[in-house]
Amino acid sequence: MNGPHDLGGQMGFGPVAPEKDEPYFHAEWEKTALGLTLSCGAFGAWTIDESRHAREAIPPAQYYSASYYEIWIRALETLLERHGFVTAQEIQAGQAQQRAATPKRVLKAEMVSEVLARGGPCDRAIHREPLYAVGDIVRTKNFNPETHTRLPRYARAKIGRVETVQGSFVFPDDNAHGRGENPQWVYTVVFSGPELWGEGADPTLSVSIDAWESYLEPV
Repeated sequence: MNGPHDLGGQMGFGPVAPEKDEPYFHAEWEKTALGLTLSCGAFGAWTIDESRHAREAIPPAQYYSASYYEIWIRALETLLERHGFVTAQEIQAGQAQQRAATPKRVLKAEMVSEVLARGGPCDRAIHREPLYAVGDIVRTKNFNPETHTRLPRYARAKIGRVETVQGSFVFPDDNAHGRGENPQWVYTVVFSGPELWGEGADPTLSVSIDAWESYLEPV
């Protein structure tokens, strides 16, 4: 999706200014936002890919005016309503008004450390060899889906070199929309600055991305 989240190469947003000794949270409510997102994600009603798509589908004016955790909460409201855990009226009222869907799992306080340590591995075995090998020259495909994709706009229809075969992983473009995990091989592909940014780009610059196999074609 070419949403407001996809800022690679976009101009007019000013310099990136990292905050020295930046705290994990800038306000107490952000801790609650993180906790809510993780505990609701444990319901088992949606995948991490669907949650990413919910964030990138926020209208640009709202996305750009929101802070990091505000984006998380707005996306969480969408997911909870979509899967029957809450209604828009209940969100507005701040209280339950009807019986909600039953979660598959409930994350309890004593489970948090173990669940976070375990994470959510998305590597999956597939029974075929990768199409590409280290050193192969490939071109990324040129597409602009309205659905979720992990191939950024700035790296589409660009020529690069396979640096690493990372393994096989869940294909997010399908998994975000309930079409199954459909794992694919993933490759680290390296591009030169001029290939990505064109004339005037720093010739010493290189950028690498992790690309699913269906994003690529041979050159």
